[in-house]
Amino acid sequence: MAAITVHNSLKPGVPVPFVPREEGKVSWYACGPTTYDLSHLGHARNYVSTDIIRRILMHHFGFRVNFVMNYTDVDDKIIIKARRNRLLELEREKPYTPEQTRELVFKAFLAYADSNLPRLVADQPALDEQNYVARRDAAYGGVLAGGTLSGEGKPSDAEAKVKMHTNAMDSAAQSLQNGSGFDGAEDILLPYLDSLYRETIDTSDQTIFTDLTQAMEKAFNDDMEALNVLPPDAVTRVTEYVPQIVAFVEQIIEKGFAYESNGSVYFDIAAFEKAGNTYARLRPESKNDKALQEEGEGSLSKSLEGKKRSGDFALWKKSKPGEPYWPSPWGAGRPGWHIECSVMASDKLGDHMDIHSGGIDLAFPHHDNELAQSEAYFHQCGKGEHTWVNYFLHMGHLSISGIKMSKSLKNFQTIQDALVTTYTARNMRVVFLMGRWNDGVEISPDMRKQADNWESTVDNFFTNVKAKVAEAGATTDGVKDLSLEATTGQGLLAELEQAKTDLDAALRNSFDTFGAMQVILRLVRNANIYMNKSGPNLQALEAAARWVTKIVGIFGLDATACAPYDNVGWGSASAASNADPQTAVRPYAAAYSKVKGDVQGLDLAEASVKAALGQQAPDAEFAELEKSGERDVEKLAMPYLRATSRLRDELRAVVSTLEPKSRQAVLELSDRIRDYDLTDLGVQLDDQVDKPSLVKFVPAAKLIAARDEKAAMVAEKAKQKEEARKAREKAEAEKWAKAKLPPGEMFRADAKYQEWDAEGLPTKLADGSEVPKSQLKKLKKEWERQKKVHEEYRVKFGSSA
Repeated sequence: MAAITVHNSLKPGVPVPFVPREEGKVSWYACGPTTYDLSHLGHARNYVSTDIIRRILMHHFGFRVNFVMNYTDVDDKIIIKARRNRLLELEREKPYTPEQTRELVFKAFLAYADSNLPRLVADQPALDEQNYVARRDAAYGGVLAGGTLSGEGKPSDAEAKVKMHTNAMDSAAQSLQNGSGFDGAEDILLPYLDSLYRETIDTSDQTIFTDLTQAMEKAFNDDMEALNVLPPDAVTRVTEYVPQIVAFVEQIIEKGFAYESNGSVYFDIAAFEKAGNTYARLRPESKNDKALQEEGEGSLSKSLEGKKRSGDFALWKKSKPGEPYWPSPWGAGRPGWHIECSVMASDKLGDHMDIHSGGIDLAFPHHDNELAQSEAYFHQCGKGEHTWVNYFLHMGHLSISGIKMSKSLKNFQTIQDALVTTYTARNMRVVFLMGRWNDGVEISPDMRKQADNWESTVDNFFTNVKAKVAEAGATTDGVKDLSLEATTGQGLLAELEQAKTDLDAALRNSFDTFGAMQVILRLVRNANIYMNKSGPNLQALEAAARWVTKIVGIFGLDATACAPYDNVGWGSASAASNADPQTAVRPYAAAYSKVKGDVQGLDLAEASVKAALGQQAPDAEFAELEKSGERDVEKLAMPYLRATSRLRDELRAVVSTLEPKSRQAVLELSDRIRDYDLTDLGVQLDDQVDKPSLVKFVPAAKLIAARDEKAAMVAEKAKQKEEARKAREKAEAEKWAKAKLPPGEMFRADAKYQEWDAEGLPTKLADGSEVPKSQLKKLKKEWERQKKVHEEYRVKFGSSA
């Protein structure tokens, strides 16, 4: 069997063989969120893609995966946001007059412009809210219109930052003009207040920070649950690891790879390399990138002093006033960003792990620094470089119009908002599955359409197979009873075996889910063709559907399903929750009872209708299913739905023999059963010629939306028809109103003429001159046309009209 290969950032290029340290087991550490704000679609891309690979390793390849993830709950971004929020709260409590409030907001307005949009204030008269828009458009209009700051190339993060800052200034200018105080000006006030008062905040009580991080951690977990992301096997938090971090840093210092300076501790890259180690193994080209180095250190660390070299990074940071702090041999301080993951991952997984993962934007400096400080910690003289991680997996980022989605750029859509307005959890996961995990994702209308079509095709396949199997009376044992030598269904079974081989090959090729999704789509399309043939082998169809169900379950597309995913189609939430059967089927039983009563009320004499009313016993069938331990709501509901469908089928069969009044009543009831009674329960009836209607389970919201759309189309068509009728009537009325005028009178009221002949044709113009022959010829034609329509008018309405 072919080996599993994977794209490993430590060995860029083609995928390399994946060989875990211990056979059948995988140790994995994933960089979790920095809990200072709500998670966005970029985070969803990272964590859903990670979850997909984890599921494939577990449920397709059979590995036991020990998955550890951290929460970064100490970080510059957390400190800044929590502190600024507190400062704004305190400022709102002060007894400012409206004039004082305005003065504060205006100072913040100018400070924000000076710091973030220098072109607004460069060599110009004083900026204020009145001239702001004109100055903004003059300085940054090209960027706001989609251009670049330089006027060349494509927009990037720099242009995204301009848009973010102008949005903040726009809101603040509006606030100043409206006199609305702090409201609308928060984005400019927060950094200004921080610059004034950050050192006054008492951080001995760390709840100012933990209140934020705990709330954001809960929000993140809620998002992951909504996206059907498996929870980690173990989680770690920085605040729970500070003593271990201090000890870890001490060990690195003892080995000569770090040094203390002014209460902070820095990693000594030169010493690390001199000992034979490699720094920046993931991104060697970024080793001297000052901007990335500064970003990795954090915005609060720019004033820290004492580094030997600019590239050295902080393992421990001396805390300044307004920052949280813990005791250490070097004084009160807090952990550096990178050291956190090294300590927590090593604590849970030891000195060597199989997989470390995270978003691609973490590769440098975060992951490169993690590798360096961890390998320094475990370094042993004379034994060469220590291998801390075997495989580094970096998930491609998600972008909008070519720009990475980012909290810092405020160009993101939160997961919560996306699930309410734009995506379902399944649809979002399908979008990510349609790309390769290590590639960037640019969500476009075409990509969304492709994903929607894939989901719809598979969804309809499941619905149709389940309906066909239910129509046959009972499910089969599927794969257990199948043989490739079967006389019918042999072709589909051969397609199934090929699909299994091709999908396995795709997943062995660095978890190529795009290729796997195409394999599934090909099998489903072939199965649909086979299903539409006369007398398809239901066992073959069910075998194909069961396999597709298993794979989409492995991919995490069914939140209600659990391994080994031995079912057909999407599971039901009620089945997953082990709902009480009596409660679960109550709506279906009520629908049948209502329909039965309405059919009885028709008082039809036809024997087939009477038989359907008297012979069916859905209550007894349900009782047998309940007794057998069945908990699948769709199966439990089927006795009532088959009975309801049969009643409707019998009505449709006899409707042509009925008197007009009864016929109308039967047609109305038949439509109501299909379009309302069952649609509202998430049940679709597909009418078949000379066969019982096919009962399908489809989400009620989808059916209701289709019904409403159809009703809207009918209403629109009726509206257009009525408007057309009125337009015809108006045109007809105008036509006859014009035709009513006798031809001899049509030119006499025209001031252009002063004399007419006996037939009413003009002979002299208003100035006394003769009417030109060419004009007279034209007037004669108009007169003749009017004579013709006037005669039609007299015929239609009578000579006295």
